[in-house]
Amino acid sequence: MIYADHNATSPLRPEARDAMQAVWDMGATNPSSVHTAGRAARAVLEKARAAIGGAIGSRAEDVVLTSGGTEADNLAIHGIVAALEGKCTFLVSAIEHEAIAKAAAFSGARVETAYVTPEGIIDLEDLTARLSDWDHDAKGVPVLCLMLANNETGVIQPVAEAAALVREAEGLTVCDAVQGLGKIPVNVAMLGVDYLSLSAHKIGGPQGAGALWHRAGAPLKAVQQGGGQERGLRSGTENVAAFAGFHAAIEAALRDMPKYAKLSTHRDEMERRLEEVAGVTVMGKGADRLAGTSNFALPGFAAETQVMAMDLAGVCISAGSACSSGKVKRSLVLLAMGASDALAESAIRTSFGWNSTPEDFKGVADAWLQAAKRTVLKEKA
Repeated sequence: MIYADHNATSPLRPEARDAMQAVWDMGATNPSSVHTAGRAARAVLEKARAAIGGAIGSRAEDVVLTSGGTEADNLAIHGIVAALEGKCTFLVSAIEHEAIAKAAAFSGARVETAYVTPEGIIDLEDLTARLSDWDHDAKGVPVLCLMLANNETGVIQPVAEAAALVREAEGLTVCDAVQGLGKIPVNVAMLGVDYLSLSAHKIGGPQGAGALWHRAGAPLKAVQQGGGQERGLRSGTENVAAFAGFHAAIEAALRDMPKYAKLSTHRDEMERRLEEVAGVTVMGKGADRLAGTSNFALPGFAAETQVMAMDLAGVCISAGSACSSGKVKRSLVLLAMGASDALAESAIRTSFGWNSTPEDFKGVADAWLQAAKRTVLKEKA
């Protein structure tokens, strides 16, 4: 089998598995308990927190441990609304993950769309114009929601530039960096954001572990009540083993970042072959992208058909966001980029990661071309 769906979930790294097993071997441990076993569990959590903070250039105490990227996003969105008593307006980029977009939509606050260019990059000129005459009395604090790298196209966003514009307008910036961690440099000071969400399972850590970093002093209130863990911002007993795995995965991902960057050579060669043989359109090709991500489309070749055909050939890929519903549907991200319905309905995503090989890229292209020749390419011949 060829696994080309790392943006959905990256296979568990052996380092993460070993770290988790070590915690399980410790026996029953609650990190909130004050006895010896509880203190041992707490030490595991705090080491993980420090590793997460170190990976993004922050203090450990500014990191809130969560159950994943979705919870981190929701804590940021709803926590801001609670702290500002609803006196804010979210500027949600048109390519945001649903964890952000839906949280904002259900937050009770005002929501506007921040538009993107045909390459899938936030339109900084439009953002500048909208912020230049921002009515704070009517709209409250502007809160930009802009992901670091898009999960479907891999397009990397100019977060630092956008955040600077928002800061000048006395606003806040929420950055979903789930797809960027361990693949490109992530530094909260250089990005200039106020909140940043992360997830373990995109970098070879376990599912069920994530984090929200928040700038010291940035407005944020708890949105669930309980035992007061995570300095009162996220109640609930932390998953100690999962965070041990997150810790190990972060160290391995940072170590392997140069290796990941080299995947772009194989990705580009795969795309050239598909363009030359089948005439596919590569989405976001002219923008900076994550090295292991490729989103391409061939009108007339339905995405659902492609996913099934590739699965039968032993290749795992996705169409759109694998997190959305488990169903293949037209990509809203590509429509926001101005893609036609025909392109959006035929686009698929291949994503490679820490254990991908050059042969995987060739295998994906071989399998896709064989499937295309049985359908659309045969009809065109």
